[in-house]
Amino acid sequence: MPRSLWNGTISFGMVGVPVKLYTATEAKAIRFRERHMTDAGAIEHRRVCVQEGSEVPFGEIVKGFEVASGSYVVLSKEEIAAADGPAAHVVEIEHFVHREQIDPAYYERAYYLGPGKLGDESYRLLHAALERSKRVGIGRFVFHNKAHLVAIRAIDEVLVLQMMRFADELATARELDIPAPQREPNKLEIDTARALVDQLSSSFQPDEYSDTYREAVLGLIERKARGEAIQAPEAEPATPQDDLLATLRASLEHQGRRRGAGPPKGGSRSASADGRKARPSKGSGRSGSRTGGGA
Repeated sequence: MPRSLWNGTISFGMVGVPVKLYTATEAKAIRFRERHMTDAGAIEHRRVCVQEGSEVPFGEIVKGFEVASGSYVVLSKEEIAAADGPAAHVVEIEHFVHREQIDPAYYERAYYLGPGKLGDESYRLLHAALERSKRVGIGRFVFHNKAHLVAIRAIDEVLVLQMMRFADELATARELDIPAPQREPNKLEIDTARALVDQLSSSFQPDEYSDTYREAVLGLIERKARGEAIQAPEAEPATPQDDLLATLRASLEHQGRRRGAGPPKGGSRSASADGRKARPSKGSGRSGSRTGGGA
């Protein structure tokens, strides 16, 4: 049984839901350790005071905020914790919004919520209300010395707390230096691109996607351990697509050869290059399992 990371209460109206917070994701990144190139010795990073020139124990390190050039206000962990206030262990739901109104760009890491002590009934009540209304609860709480905007969602049989970005943490498209298009795509190009989208359509099956880059790096490590020489492949130069319509049609033909005569996964309808819909074959569809959408 995993240990809870945080214990608190979700509040909506005058109802309190005791909950426990659990991690919902697991990092699979390959962790390299720094070594000295000449003798493979381990590399250490030390905390050194620049004024004394000596190493500082971790217990003597505090947080400092620069209020003027070279002038800092220093805060201890206990002083920083005072900013949490009396509601440090409460997630107060401020609004309930429809799920589809939230752009996925606002979502960050997800955590599972389990019922806390004496919280089974209110937990199931909130879960049922969110599931049947197809809404999510929007609130905020403090976690790891940082205020978070959160969405409480009902997924399968559990509640999920989804960390969210604040609006000012997202860059707007106006800040990007994107040149204006020299021309707009014509109707035939759009219809052909839509046909390609239809041909590649499928239901989302999370288990079908794996971290192929991680697998490739592990394979390189195994080869290097056997004494094989590793050479990086030459990058293929990008080539301009002078005839976009021809490229789209070639993509359609290529996907058609890969899939054969049958329709794409999930029973999605494909279309011909002129945009007309084609009927799917019987028995070709596959229902998708319900997933957590980032949980």
